[in-house]
Amino acid sequence: MNEDELILMIGGPQGSGLETTAQILTSSLAYSGYGVISDREYYSNITGRHSYIHMNVSPHRIPLDLTYPVQLLGAMDAETIFTHYDDLDKGGFMIYDKGVSGRKLDSIVSMPPITKDRIRKKLEEIGIDKDAGSLVNYLVRDRDITAVELDFRSYLRDISDKFGIVSTQATRYTSSILVGALAGLIDIEGDAIEYGLRRRFGSREKLIKHNIYLIEKVSKEVNEEYGTPMKLPPSKLELGELLVASGNDIVAMAKVVAGLRYQSYYPITPAADESFFLETYNNFGDKGSILIIQTEDELAAINSAIGAALAGARSATATSGPGFSLMVEGLGWAGINEVPIVITYYQRGGPATGLPTRGAQSDLMYSLFASHGEFARIVLTSGDHIEAFYDAIEAFNLAEKYQVPVIHLLDKFLANSIVTMDIPDLSSVKIDRGEIVDGGPGYKRFDLSKTISPRAFIGSNAVMWYTGSEHDEYGHTNEDPIFTARMYEKRMEKLEIMDKEIPLDLRARYYGDENPDYLLIGWGFVKNTCLKAIEKLEGNGLKGGYLHLRMFMPFPANYVEEMLGKMDMNRVIVVEHDYMVQSALAISLFTGIRVKNSIVKYNGRPIYVHELTEAIEKVLSGEANRVVLTYGA
Repeated sequence: MNEDELILMIGGPQGSGLETTAQILTSSLAYSGYGVISDREYYSNITGRHSYIHMNVSPHRIPLDLTYPVQLLGAMDAETIFTHYDDLDKGGFMIYDKGVSGRKLDSIVSMPPITKDRIRKKLEEIGIDKDAGSLVNYLVRDRDITAVELDFRSYLRDISDKFGIVSTQATRYTSSILVGALAGLIDIEGDAIEYGLRRRFGSREKLIKHNIYLIEKVSKEVNEEYGTPMKLPPSKLELGELLVASGNDIVAMAKVVAGLRYQSYYPITPAADESFFLETYNNFGDKGSILIIQTEDELAAINSAIGAALAGARSATATSGPGFSLMVEGLGWAGINEVPIVITYYQRGGPATGLPTRGAQSDLMYSLFASHGEFARIVLTSGDHIEAFYDAIEAFNLAEKYQVPVIHLLDKFLANSIVTMDIPDLSSVKIDRGEIVDGGPGYKRFDLSKTISPRAFIGSNAVMWYTGSEHDEYGHTNEDPIFTARMYEKRMEKLEIMDKEIPLDLRARYYGDENPDYLLIGWGFVKNTCLKAIEKLEGNGLKGGYLHLRMFMPFPANYVEEMLGKMDMNRVIVVEHDYMVQSALAISLFTGIRVKNSIVKYNGRPIYVHELTEAIEKVLSGEANRVVLTYGA
């Protein structure tokens, strides 16, 4: 086992408690002082299809990257064994239910035929039978895997008899068997497990009691037979109080800090969890509350958010690709009327319904130019949870200061990964609502004497008009050719002002050696994977740099030109989750510089450190200038 980190995976059917397992383990390990990232990958159905949790646990850092192979695999069913056996490192451990040993590959109805055919061919190549037990024996014999065989049925019968739980209800505790086995092998203390359970189940004492009993029983038996081979060394992290949160959670928390007062949404994966979180924590007593509305569709979501913003509330809506497509007409209305709204946009695989529970970065260019006509907007992206927190707050500041729609562009990978993270420094948070006036006689909402006109709210002493048509300074419809051009320019000139005023640190950041041998360019969730890959390649004598793009509108063209001007363009590589390498298109559009090398992935799974490292070496050796990554189940 690598003492720097433990890579583990838990797999089973959707709806079997995997997410709960991840929350309990992540909280327990964080309580023990370790850094954790836990990514959930799942099919787009409610129950039955295969899902898995991929975790990286470290005693010396807070990891925000994922890699393979895994050292520890917990299999809730036979499908997990067949799907992930090749992800397991030599000398690793696999926990599984003895009751699935006789299951044959062809009998697993939840597995897609294409996947089944691919696995069948691999099993034929290694010359083993197509049942789970034969595959386990192969792993033990040929790959030095330790098979931790448990009788799940016996454990469930025990807890059913112990607490008088109906047998059909006892199956809900299956995930606790895996938690217990993992706790035994890793040597997670009982108080840490109890903390994880209490954090997940709150004051439901009976449920906590049942789970503690089962987890302790399994942990003790596994520990007695196998010891603690996956025991992590003592944590070297000097951690104070931590947050354990998903990307959805952290953005929701940030919106509360930012002063959000209205959020609309229509349920859509992976955005909906953010609004669900806000619905849970939306009342702050005498400090006020947030109105969260589930609308009938995404058109109503953006239009109601616009109405709230016009009335002076900090207003947002959260959505994903199909929902954003419906919002586009409303986005244009907000653009022509200079409405400060925030759209939190969680990207997923497309087009159409596409891959509703998988990740992508393929909506970048769409977010830059969505809606007909031209108007100023801001497109802000985040690379990890801590960036997402501060960016979610800054999105409101920028929207109100410049009176433009702000698209906060995130992705499924960030939304659905749970991490341990430092508590953000709230003393550094500033709120900027721009120039607000009470209006009065003669108030001009779209005053041409200023590019950014003073803003009054509907309901104040100001009289104003809003229309979807081109208008004069008061908001009345107007088509005079000279005046129309001036109003058009007023809106577009905001881009020039924003380009001058928005701090560079919010728009792009460079990480790495001052004189790198090669440069990676990326945005969003690829950030920490790129940084870890650079760290690994340093061992091969390669000094790398990473240019992290954070704002695509207005684009930091001068800074990017300066950075690329220092590099041999044959050693510049864009890393991205799409086919067209859209950030390279944006660089070319705004600077005229063409980046020809790329490493891309568009199968809905995250880019992993091990495959990225290999791909970088391929590009730098001249073997390829485009590498397509495909790893993942």
